[in-house]
Amino acid sequence: MKLTTAQALVAWLIAQRSQTLDGREVPLFPAVFAIFGHGNVLGLGTALAERRDEIPVWRGHTEEGMALAAVGLAKTTHRRQVGVATSSIGPGALNMVTAAGVAHANRLPLLLLPGDTFVSRAPDPVLQQVEHFDDPTATVNDAFRAVSRYFDRLTRPEQLISTLPQIARVLTDPADAGPVTLALPQDVQAETFDFPDALFEPVLHRIPRPRPDIDALATAATAVRAARRPLLVLGGGVRYSGAGERARKLAERHGIPIAETTAGRTLVPHDHPLYAGPLGITGSASANSLAAEADLVLAVGTRLQDFTTASWTVFDASARFVTVNTARFDAVKHGALAVVGDAGATLAELGPLLDTWRADEDWSARAAAVRGEWDAHIDKLRAPGSGVPSYAQVVGIVNELSGPRDYVLTASGGLPGELVGGWRASGGAPTMDVEYGFSCMGYEIAGAWGAAMAHAEGLVTTLLGDGSYLMLNSELFSAAFAGHPFVAVVCDNDGYAVIARLQEGQGGAPFNNFYADCRTTHAEPPRVDFAAHARSLGCAVFPANDAAGFAAAYRDARAVAVAESRPAVVVVRTQPSSWTEAGAWWEVGVPEHLSGRSSYESAKADQLRYLAPGKEKRS
Repeated sequence: MKLTTAQALVAWLIAQRSQTLDGREVPLFPAVFAIFGHGNVLGLGTALAERRDEIPVWRGHTEEGMALAAVGLAKTTHRRQVGVATSSIGPGALNMVTAAGVAHANRLPLLLLPGDTFVSRAPDPVLQQVEHFDDPTATVNDAFRAVSRYFDRLTRPEQLISTLPQIARVLTDPADAGPVTLALPQDVQAETFDFPDALFEPVLHRIPRPRPDIDALATAATAVRAARRPLLVLGGGVRYSGAGERARKLAERHGIPIAETTAGRTLVPHDHPLYAGPLGITGSASANSLAAEADLVLAVGTRLQDFTTASWTVFDASARFVTVNTARFDAVKHGALAVVGDAGATLAELGPLLDTWRADEDWSARAAAVRGEWDAHIDKLRAPGSGVPSYAQVVGIVNELSGPRDYVLTASGGLPGELVGGWRASGGAPTMDVEYGFSCMGYEIAGAWGAAMAHAEGLVTTLLGDGSYLMLNSELFSAAFAGHPFVAVVCDNDGYAVIARLQEGQGGAPFNNFYADCRTTHAEPPRVDFAAHARSLGCAVFPANDAAGFAAAYRDARAVAVAESRPAVVVVRTQPSSWTEAGAWWEVGVPEHLSGRSSYESAKADQLRYLAPGKEKRS
């Protein structure tokens, strides 16, 4: 077929199919998010317009926001579908780098198609081109290299033939999944080539399930059978493998308490007798207490980020680690006994090797006991009161009014600790997205737009603070215009409250976080009318001043969002200094003259005991 490079690329996107966890065949690329400008409007834009009935194109209003929406779509579909984002050259392209970082940190597939300058260099320098005095081949798109799993820049149309299979490989590989950047010089987009017909034949991508090495699995089974107090930690890899039920059955058969990471949240029903709660800094005191006593940690599908490990202070120094991960990079961390393989496949093969072994009965019973104590603590935090509600009360109300198939989302700030630590899952299906791999302010609204496109079985609710709302709110209008409903709960506490907590909690002076501590020339600085702003973006708006009012507003917002197919925004004032604390430590640099330095040094001593070389668990 004689096609332009852009036409060939679009035809290939349409031909790619994917198999969902429940066996359905769906488009691998169900949506393109686009802001057109010079560099993509004529080449790729024309090709997309020609095939508009076969691949939906949605207009974004910030390049970062639309690319984050594509990330949210990928997370909601458990990495079975991939969002595409295209921009013009220069600032439009660079605006998507943050979204690439989010996808890279969270191991989520994303296809970025930024426009680029001319390969011919005939009109150089063109509008928005950054010239490098020592390298005429470099463009701003090279900035994507640091946050891409795969990067390519086309300089000839026929290069598509070799690069497209690699793009599909990365986007569908359980170990390497992440962002792909294909830079498209605008002259190459418009050039034609006789592409082979086979390039456009439909392809069904089934996510591979690599089996573990037999010897590694046997060694792992021996280690688990030797444990008396094992802890099963479930991460995002369990979600993407669709292995939640299999993990629960393994735990039940052998009496192993279960904890979840942030990415693994809502895999386990809250009332499961072996569920100890979420682990780490934004987790629960219940799971953390078991982690401190466990003699073996079976960590499945997690990269063991510092918020999960409390900067490697949450576990006993003598604990043995067995890790199951599709990525050897993650499996070998911290001297663990590494088993490289798909979570579901590995757990299925590990179970028979454990035979009739069970953990100590008293240990198995500890999970429900300590979680009960944590539940009582959360109940007190959620208890209704008069006046401005806390984050915990807001999350509790959303939790109570949500169904088992509804989907909840947040990112950055103080809400991840409230949502991860306090949410009570009822269905055992992954229905939460807390973006805390990159902790990207602004993901909350954009990610909810993408999630709303993909989540057909329930309603999406996103929770965010006033700081995140002000940082990136444009995709509220994108979703309202497109007709994608979700509820956004905007918690207004007058500034960057969680960073103020970190700043002041370590002995720093209040500075530049709460508005009261920021420089201004006004005696009475202006305040943002979030309700009026959201209404101007086409959203239904429901203000609330207290917990009872919030419950009514959130209930009404849910109904209106669905009925009118647009976002509904609930604006509520919240307490600036009330938090759910899991009792874990997070390492940040504390200057020696601040009061928090002594506790920092004490925690560092605990961390170094864990990290000390020559420990038995590293043998």
